[in-house]
Amino acid sequence: MSTTVEISAIRAKYREPQDIFHENSMTKKDPFHLFTKWFDEALVREDLVEPNAMCLATVNKDGYPSARFVLLKTYDERGFTFFTNYDSRKAKDMEENPNVAATIYWLPLKRSIRIEGSVTKISKEESEVYFHSRPRASQIGALASPQSKAIPSREYLDEIESGIKKELGDGQVPIPNWGGYLITPRAIEFWQGQTNRLHDRIRFRKSDEKADEKLVHQADLEGWVYERLAP
Repeated sequence: MSTTVEISAIRAKYREPQDIFHENSMTKKDPFHLFTKWFDEALVREDLVEPNAMCLATVNKDGYPSARFVLLKTYDERGFTFFTNYDSRKAKDMEENPNVAATIYWLPLKRSIRIEGSVTKISKEESEVYFHSRPRASQIGALASPQSKAIPSREYLDEIESGIKKELGDGQVPIPNWGGYLITPRAIEFWQGQTNRLHDRIRFRKSDEKADEKLVHQADLEGWVYERLAP
């Protein structure tokens, strides 16, 4: 007989209610402006490890979802870029279905950002520049790992890594079948936890519709609107 583990009593303490659009919180109704503001605040927190970690969700051609953590490496008004092995499960999912979602969660700040959009590969040249900027051990690790494939043991990877090091010596590490993806967002949602559980949610989305300023508002970025969602 299975035993149910009761965890419903776990309660996190949130901040006192504060509107995301509080006058001291932001001035521009722009998703990338707000993303930068929040990300900069996360960067200086000593209790936040890898603030650029985000959970990437993909769906394959059969409709099966999969989620895993990747590291956000660059972002601008085009979108959000991460890197991975082109032979990985996530890469195959994205080849079959370019629609993805990514979520960033900063527990100490009680903040989360959700990104929905589609992916495209960045140029080979951009990927190579970033690959060779990585620590040498990381470059060799990417070359040694047949990502997402079944392997017989940990020692198997160690042997491959050792062989690569011996073969290369001090030479440049060749880039494997690996590179970057750009998520072009169609929606970006900002979530701020509140003590009374009436959490703050603001969703920006790309749209050419006319804002009614009751439910749908014009953003300060052309082609975007925003709306407040119930928690």
